[in-house]
Amino acid sequence: MKKAVLGMALLAASAAAYGQVEARAAWVPATVRGQTTGVAYMLLSSSQDVNLVGAESPVAASVEVHEMKMDANVMRMRAVESLKIPSGKTVELKPGGYHMMLLGLKRPLNKGDSVPIRLKVELGDKSVRTIPVTAVVRDMAATGGH
Repeated sequence: MKKAVLGMALLAASAAAYGQVEARAAWVPATVRGQTTGVAYMLLSSSQDVNLVGAESPVAASVEVHEMKMDANVMRMRAVESLKIPSGKTVELKPGGYHMMLLGLKRPLNKGDSVPIRLKVELGDKSVRTIPVTAVVRDMAATGGH
């Protein structure tokens, strides 16, 4: 009986550490045949300060976190090594701001498809957790593009 209770407690602690980061409303604009890059957007929140340090998806050769911002009246996009997700705040990955670039697409992404993405999140103790996310592919025309 004690072993079962201990096992349940360890499982609950593990689920709490795993469940501290939440990704919601994940979506990807549809692509066209021959397109080699895509983009993913979502809302990220956490119960403690964490850093998004990477991502991967089976639909792309690589995934990078990017930032778009104005620099001398020119909109520039650049990859970032990490993105801070402050405790209790929601960070929005959206067109014109932070987002994920899906590089080297292996197939077109069609409206209604699901795109699995695994977020790599660094916790306060420097350990890295993988958070599974499923993004829905939306019609390109409805998203306003990238």
